[in-house]
Amino acid sequence: MITYDEFKKMELIIGRIVSVENHPDADKLYIMQVDLGSETRQLVAGLRPYYEPEQLAGKSVVVVANLQPAKLRGVESNGMLLAAQDGENVVILIPETQVAPGSKVL
Repeated sequence: MITYDEFKKMELIIGRIVSVENHPDADKLYIMQVDLGSETRQLVAGLRPYYEPEQLAGKSVVVVANLQPAKLRGVESNGMLLAAQDGENVVILIPETQVAPGSKVL
């Protein structure tokens, strides 16, 4: 269990996926450029088994923006895209209506 104060530390914002490329050294990873309103960040996500690049490009997604950067198979990821898994299905979390990149998730 975490406290509400710990949960509040997460900065969840809306990003728009600008581009999607296959990771050169991982069969399950994409390298994505995501517009967060005030900046564009690179995220690495394990979505290749579930989505084609054209299904992701242009989508609005929920991003954990203040996560410490991590290298995934040698490529730096500067945030985390949120998704849900139900058995073998994985779906990205998207806002119900269009909101501007950089909008805070409350």
